[in-house]
Amino acid sequence: MPKILRRMARKAGMPPGSLVSHEEPGQAPACITVIRYSDTDFVENEFDEFAQCLPLDRKEGVTWINVNGVSHVKTLEKLGESFSIHPLVLEDILDVEQRPKIEDYDSYLFIVLKALRHLSDDREIDVHSDQVSLILGSDYVISFHEDGGDLFAPIRERLQKGKGRTRKLGADYLAYSIIDLLVDNYFVALEAFSEKVEYLEDEVVVKPTPQTLRAVHRFKNDMIMLRKSLWPLREVISRLERRESPLISENLTMFLKDVYDHTIIAIETVETYRDILSGMLDIYLSSMSNRLNEIMKVLTIIATIFMPLTFITGFFGMNFKFMAELHWEYGQSLSILLMLAITGAMLWYFRRKHWI
Repeated sequence: MPKILRRMARKAGMPPGSLVSHEEPGQAPACITVIRYSDTDFVENEFDEFAQCLPLDRKEGVTWINVNGVSHVKTLEKLGESFSIHPLVLEDILDVEQRPKIEDYDSYLFIVLKALRHLSDDREIDVHSDQVSLILGSDYVISFHEDGGDLFAPIRERLQKGKGRTRKLGADYLAYSIIDLLVDNYFVALEAFSEKVEYLEDEVVVKPTPQTLRAVHRFKNDMIMLRKSLWPLREVISRLERRESPLISENLTMFLKDVYDHTIIAIETVETYRDILSGMLDIYLSSMSNRLNEIMKVLTIIATIFMPLTFITGFFGMNFKFMAELHWEYGQSLSILLMLAITGAMLWYFRRKHWI
């Protein structure tokens, strides 16, 4: 959250649509991949600058421009000039803290999505959410990926080998393929969460520790992030499914219904995990309370047993000159036997009451 506020504060007083660079020292330049394909042809080229791939030939087939790294203002400005992209769209692309949404600009659709990256080990899952922005035109798709990883490798491989329907259909099907890939990645992360949550659930019941509580809180925060990414995504896919824009063909309706169903399943899974984690927190607090009660019970029993023993030792420890018991030959033995008898009687009484 502080990072978001710093970015917003830097734009205070600037006019709408102003592009503010978020480049960091040593950051790698943007990698631009231009793919042109049709049912029979496939051409792929990589560039470091957008000016290197101009002019773009968009007469035949579909053009896919993928930009890895969205913090470079000059690249965005040149793309905006070439494709007549609204300045507010460029601003949203550069600001990678947008929520998933869809906006119709007549000649193109602007779609914002969230992609998941997760690293998993024996105990923890490190989850990050990266922004993916799509611009869908009649014969082109421009994708912007915040992270520099090769997120769209499966789609590019299908295009290279001519597998599936992607090369036979239009740009809208390519946009659908990207959305479907991102939704599938949610299930990969949720599967990893499933294994960790089961392990954590057993740990909470058997032997909870402060580390267990930290793990529960961390997973709850991850579920909140997933929920914030998935709930708006449902509305995005729903609008695409309703075909409010002529850029979405009728052939795509069934595919969008399928990815919508997958999104609903992912949302329900996230809600289930949230409930489970909330239950774990209650179980942890109850377990710690029960453990504290057990400790207090043991200490109370010990203190209760020693109360009469303390009284006896205190009574016979009085420094009076005339006490017959002090000079009695069997006084010490009788005192010890009396204390043992009292201890045994109290333990028997506690057990009969099921206090121990």
